[in-house]
Amino acid sequence: MARWFCYLLECADGSLYAGITNALERRVARHNDGTASKYTRPRRPVRLVWSEPWPDRAAASRREAALKRLPRPVKLTFVMGAPKWPPYPQRSDAARATRAAPRRRA
Repeated sequence: MARWFCYLLECADGSLYAGITNALERRVARHNDGTASKYTRPRRPVRLVWSEPWPDRAAASRREAALKRLPRPVKLTFVMGAPKWPPYPQRSDAARATRAAPRRRA
């Protein structure tokens, strides 16, 4: 069973970078070597501030996408050890209601 990770790096300029990998230590080393990401290359050194295991690549990718949509302050509170983080951002009730009832033509 392959184990994938969703992770957050803190770059030298203080920015945060989210990614996925199946070899966490090797991936962080590649980021620090400058061979992993165009974004982190000029922002080295980077350090791993958070990671979470996932059973497969698809689940890790969904988590990464959800993480990237969050505002920076939410990511920082999560990194600092927030007790529980929702798995995916929740849509508002209004957004659900508008999508739930499609319009029909008369």
